[in-house]
Amino acid sequence: MNLKTPIANADRPYKMYASRLEKLGIIKLEDFLYHVPSRYEDYSIISSIRHLQAGEIVTIQGTVAAIENEYAKNYKKLQKATIEDNSGTIDVVWFNQQYITKIIKKGTKVSLSGKVDWFSRKLTIASPEYEIMYDNSEPIHTGRIVPIYPETRGVSSKWLRRQVYKILQEQNVLEYIPDSIIINNSLTNITDAIQQIHFPKNIENAKRAKDRLAFDELFLLQLASLQRRNAWEKQLVGHPFSISTFQKQIGEFWKRLPFTLTDAQKRAVKDIFADLASKKPMNRLLEGDVGSGKTVVSAIAMYVAYLNGFQSVLMAPTEILAQQHLATISNLLSSLGVKVDLVTSSKKPRATRAFDILVGTHAILSDKINLDKLGLVVIDEQQRFGVEQRSIIRQKGKNPHVLTMTATPIPRTVALTLYGDLDLSYLDEMPKGRQKIKTWLVPPQKRENAYKWINKQIQENRDQVFIICPFIEQSESMQTVKAAAIEFERLQKEVFPNLKIGLLHGKLKSKEKDEVLRQFKEKKFDILVATPVVEVGIDIQNATIMLIEASERFGLAQLHQLRGRVGRGDKQSYCLLFTESKSPQTLERLKALETMHVGAELAELDLRLRGPGEMYGTMQHGAKQLKVASFSDFPLIEKTRRATESIFPKLSQYPNLQEKLHSIIIQEVSPD
Repeated sequence: MNLKTPIANADRPYKMYASRLEKLGIIKLEDFLYHVPSRYEDYSIISSIRHLQAGEIVTIQGTVAAIENEYAKNYKKLQKATIEDNSGTIDVVWFNQQYITKIIKKGTKVSLSGKVDWFSRKLTIASPEYEIMYDNSEPIHTGRIVPIYPETRGVSSKWLRRQVYKILQEQNVLEYIPDSIIINNSLTNITDAIQQIHFPKNIENAKRAKDRLAFDELFLLQLASLQRRNAWEKQLVGHPFSISTFQKQIGEFWKRLPFTLTDAQKRAVKDIFADLASKKPMNRLLEGDVGSGKTVVSAIAMYVAYLNGFQSVLMAPTEILAQQHLATISNLLSSLGVKVDLVTSSKKPRATRAFDILVGTHAILSDKINLDKLGLVVIDEQQRFGVEQRSIIRQKGKNPHVLTMTATPIPRTVALTLYGDLDLSYLDEMPKGRQKIKTWLVPPQKRENAYKWINKQIQENRDQVFIICPFIEQSESMQTVKAAAIEFERLQKEVFPNLKIGLLHGKLKSKEKDEVLRQFKEKKFDILVATPVVEVGIDIQNATIMLIEASERFGLAQLHQLRGRVGRGDKQSYCLLFTESKSPQTLERLKALETMHVGAELAELDLRLRGPGEMYGTMQHGAKQLKVASFSDFPLIEKTRRATESIFPKLSQYPNLQEKLHSIIIQEVSPD
């Protein structure tokens, strides 16, 4: 066996745990070493029994003078042992662990770690960690700083600790980071880092080990991105697009737009034109808040493709979003002779009609869809499509240009790390005339007044309202959290009995969701109660009020996206944040939405205040990208980027680094 051996092919003890270990991300033996502790217990103080005092957390080492099962008053069994050393004796008890008397026998030398306390009027150590001491053996679970790991059912920290210790005794970890980078960044070597992250001599050593592993995660992530970019740039587009030949047509198209492009849109268009004219295929991420004009920018790129005799595809994650894109693209380009068609699971393209632009969902990937001259692929909300799906659509053309778009607010530094293989254009301003959404944090005592105000807005202005709840059904463990199904019934019966209310959540089938949204769009509902399923791609022009229950349970980036569901028309729009929380930090975080309106700035603030665990909101999708490093550690991100750029041109000189890079799995970001 070696570190690359899959658990399923390893020795029998590992095989028995294979399915459980997979839940922890442990697929091969090496993964044990990178399954880092979540915390440590300090059992490093080894005391003589004579000097023990109540309340201390200590380790004692001695001989078992007696051990037996006893019945407690409630008829439950407890295991009682007497431990002696050169200074005295002390009782030790465990509860309902009968197997201990079969493992620990009288005369056995043991090491025990736990809290000293009074029990039956005697100093006792209750339920301590224990291990049998053999000659010349080093304690693993006691008498040291002991790692506590993320666990799953049937896999304890004690079991994991034993396996990690065994692997470290038997296997060598090869250094893969070049010496120059280790020296320049004052890093510990990988062998010491792995040893000290699991079995540190002191907390300072554990911190240094964590710093090294955090550096490695971000370094490898960015190095893999650079490698993907390099591979992409080596592929040549058969026909780079001409821009100068069609300056007149492009200029006329710009004049016909019913609005003036923002400076940010103009910069993005300039970047895209440069990409399209290059022999290398475009691979660009267009990031911008909801309503910042990403679709218009993509339409300009698709028009250039049309002028050059190429087809374009715009792929969206949902049918209703695809239909909205169809309407926008058709309004902008149909009058110029551009043929636009739609394909979804329920709408097939007309076989008799050729198209220049095909808008659709994943149905575009069907083998039945022929794209003879595909030159440009636009992918909206790209994180909602898997790597394989994006690869299929690219293969339908000969190295087509690819423009991916996302409305998910991501700080620029993080975006460059996650999407390092893409060029980045950022729309950081809204179209002129777009009103800012007035946002208020509503305390519990003002809830009833808020309901009266909403009712007045609906009655007098015929406005429509979103009410967002964090969960579908209320659970016993979360009685204080508003759930969509329960809130829907309460609002219908008690708060807005004279209004029409709809319900939308993720458990509905796709067609049912589309039907509810269609009815809301056609004003058959005054209020739509929903889970965060509405956060992407829903464009209801008449919706002017967004009410978010239990807003403290969402990240600022997600709250900002939900807020972007209103304010789509020319009417003043509002966002009401309801919370029962009394935490000053929580209230301060939520109040930031009252004055901050740029998504990336809010996402960065959220990273600093709450950390990356909440970066994309309460209900996250996809795997966690980082185990040790943090996306909120901007200085480290910048440091690893510099190291990556310095070493990449010489990558072929470092075979260990190349092998490490090849073996890791770069997981796709899922910030929705």
